[in-house]
This record gives sequence, C-alpha cells and structure tokens, in this order.
Amino acid sequence: MSQAENAAPATNAFKPEISYDDFVKVDLRVARIVSAEPHPNADRLVKLQLDDGSGQPRQICAGIRGHYQPDQLIGRQIIIVANLAPRKIRGEESRGMLLAASDAPKDSEERRIILLAPMSEIAPGSTVS
Repeated sequence: MSQAENAAPATNAFKPEISYDDFVKVDLRVARIVSAEPHPNADRLVKLQLDDGSGQPRQICAGIRGHYQPDQLIGRQIIIVANLAPRKIRGEESRGMLLAASDAPKDSEERRIILLAPMSEIAPGSTVS
C-alpha cells in the first residue's frame, strides 16, 4: 500500500455517535446495477436501475457522475441502504442510497469516489451486517 493510499482522508469530521438500536434499523443489501444513465436534470447524478433481489425494480440516483461512466457500472454489485425513505431528487424518484467512500470534501477537485461492493459475487438482496 502506498503512502497516498494509507494517508488519512482530507476530511475526517466524524458524525455524532448513534446507538446500536439506531444502527440495526439500517437495512444494508447487495444490489446489481441493471442499467445506468446520466440524470436528465443534474450534472453530478447518475440514475441507476437495480436488482435488489425483491423481484421489483429499484431506482436510485447517485452523485457519482464524473467518477464513473454509466456503461462501466452495468452488471456491478454494490451495497445499498434499502430502507431509506424514497425522495425526489431533481424530479426523479430515488429509493435508496448506494454506499461509497470518498477522500476529500464534495467541492474538492482531487476527490475520488470508490463504490463499496462485496469482494465476491453474492445474490442480489443478500444482507450486509
């Protein structure tokens, strides 16, 4: 591992502590990206269609445009927050959130975004704990 990879991220402000009971309410699941396209009304967003193992399609919007090309994402497995309340993001419904790591603040030119994913293939809908 290089020094750059081992260095602390530029932003290391931690969020407030939560209880175990709050944490176990978060439903983390494996999902497979079925399709991806640029969000029609936002420069930083990608609209993803997912197979989350439920048998119903799931759409999420993610701020990863500029870090990943839509065609690079199709077929990849990711980790999502499956029980996040749906919300409209620039006119498109997003039903969840993908997990990613970043090493700098959102407005930084040097920011990298790395999608979190299982190390091996596993069925969509598998729980993450």
